[in-house]
Amino acid sequence: MTKRSGFYEQVWAWVRGIPKGKVVTYGQVATALGTPRAARAVGYAMYSVCDEDIPWHRVINSKGQISLGGQLARPELQRQLLVQEGVQFDHQGRIELKVYQWWPESH
Repeated sequence: MTKRSGFYEQVWAWVRGIPKGKVVTYGQVATALGTPRAARAVGYAMYSVCDEDIPWHRVINSKGQISLGGQLARPELQRQLLVQEGVQFDHQGRIELKVYQWWPESH
């Protein structure tokens, strides 16, 4: 296993713990894994998800928005999945982090 794929496995394992109807930021995941400057790498890990058990759609940017970059980006699907879980977007397409952001017990 390469260092990159090992990191992805750590990201995916952590993201599996995010409850329905909640979101976290890329930077939040990176910080939780002890690599606070690796938010972009977390984004790449989310774009690489192939397992339906990994709720990739619950990871958003620090502005409370769905990130649109990357060829595997699925912004419409991500929004649809979040709305199905009860997450609301404002008129600017933002999620109120004060309402929907999840913090693990150890935070």
